[in-house]
Amino acid sequence: MATDSSSTSSRPDISTFKGQDRALRAGRLGTGGLLLSVLAATAPLMVVAGVMPTTFAVMGIVGQPLLFVVLGVVLVLFSVGYAEMSRHVHNAGAFYAYISRGLGGTAGASAALVALVAYNALQVGIYGIFGFEVSGLFATYGDMSVAWWIPALAAALVVGALGWLKIDVNARVLGVLLVIEVALVVIFDIAAVSDPAAEGLSLHAFNPDTLTGAGVGTALCFCIAAFTGFEQAPVYAEETSRPHVLVPRVMFLAVGGVAVFFALSSWALTVATGPSAVVGEAQKQSAGLLFGLTEDRLGTTFTDVLHFLFVTGMFAALLSFHNVVARYAFAMGREGLLPAAFGRTNSSSGAPATGSLLQTVVSVVVIAVFAITDDKPTGDPTVPVLQLFTWFGNIGSLGVIVLMAAASASVIVFFVRRGAAGAQAWRLVTSALAGIALLVIAAYTVKDFDVLVGAGPGSSLSWVLPGIIGLALVVGLVQGLVLRSRKPEAHARIGLGNEAFQLDKAAEEAS
Repeated sequence: MATDSSSTSSRPDISTFKGQDRALRAGRLGTGGLLLSVLAATAPLMVVAGVMPTTFAVMGIVGQPLLFVVLGVVLVLFSVGYAEMSRHVHNAGAFYAYISRGLGGTAGASAALVALVAYNALQVGIYGIFGFEVSGLFATYGDMSVAWWIPALAAALVVGALGWLKIDVNARVLGVLLVIEVALVVIFDIAAVSDPAAEGLSLHAFNPDTLTGAGVGTALCFCIAAFTGFEQAPVYAEETSRPHVLVPRVMFLAVGGVAVFFALSSWALTVATGPSAVVGEAQKQSAGLLFGLTEDRLGTTFTDVLHFLFVTGMFAALLSFHNVVARYAFAMGREGLLPAAFGRTNSSSGAPATGSLLQTVVSVVVIAVFAITDDKPTGDPTVPVLQLFTWFGNIGSLGVIVLMAAASASVIVFFVRRGAAGAQAWRLVTSALAGIALLVIAAYTVKDFDVLVGAGPGSSLSWVLPGIIGLALVVGLVQGLVLRSRKPEAHARIGLGNEAFQLDKAAEEAS
């Protein structure tokens, strides 16, 4: 099975029984392009300037650098089995394809809808903070008052247009923005270590004693959102020349690099402020913490450039998530989980055009709804940041955590059913450990959702927002059960992707 899938997904002249418009164009991504597309979704500067100060401020956890190390270990354990699955299954539906192969088509249909909702939520949420930051740039440097939703809508249209272009064009755009962004954060890290606060080069943030208290579980929820993106590598498997080699390689490079980068950068923040003062400074300055520290150490020009890169980094993340959502929609359309129109690609570029259009429409509609309900003055972050970005970001993160936990279980079942439990024993153990850890994080996420979104303990948001993922899970299960009952052949194809079409084509030719 693995050999057939690998060979069919690696030939640029592949032809399915549905026609060339049902296959993504193979061989367009190498290690560099795939790695840049995946890492762009992590939006390094957005994490360092936004997520890290928020975690320090809201949770009061000084040991955030240690949390990134712990999560890095958990996600490496997860990646061991997940990467091995990528050698056997090449499908733009990644998560749901893997879950289908292990836990069955009904579970796969549920996972598909959860993935579509989760990645849409992550992408749409970023438009809120993107629009707010661009509005701030206009106010600061152009002395212009621009409502946040104007640049947000403009970005949605530009991202939608780029979604119709070749993936290698997008990869170049993402790559340039990402490299500059990371370089500037590294410069800050070096400056912070070279000019520490009064407490010096303290390693207190790596002390396990800093991870005591009720806020640790919720802090894990904040931090795991920073890693979101590394798991997207298999989504592009059909568009790489050697998916069985490149996808695992990129996954390990991504999760390892992200863990080290974020651990060191969050430690640099504690060094620059002093471990005893970082929580207080974060509460006082919020997302301005990083920019205030760079202003003192690297000057106004550097800080201005950093502000600009903060925006371009978010744009890179928007592009990356858009591409992933479009490919999930493509895979679902190809297998009957969405209308057949979504399973076709753009004839000129090979991109999943209908899925791209769907994602753009969803983004524009959600932005418009939040814009209409925003009665705050221009420059107020309540609606774009505290609601659109925070609410949708945490909805998406919860969905991805649930998918990773299910994928860990699927890895175990997949290899056990194939009689490979002995040969894959150590991968099954790592998948089990990762799955347990991810379920614990998911439980904390649901339990503390009111804290994550800044709502009161009795707020309906504490169950309505996570309920969106629960609803997607249930609706997907129902869809899977209906397909199994009414269209068993379509149900049997869930997760097989292009491989199923090749089998059908062979059967037609034989008859």
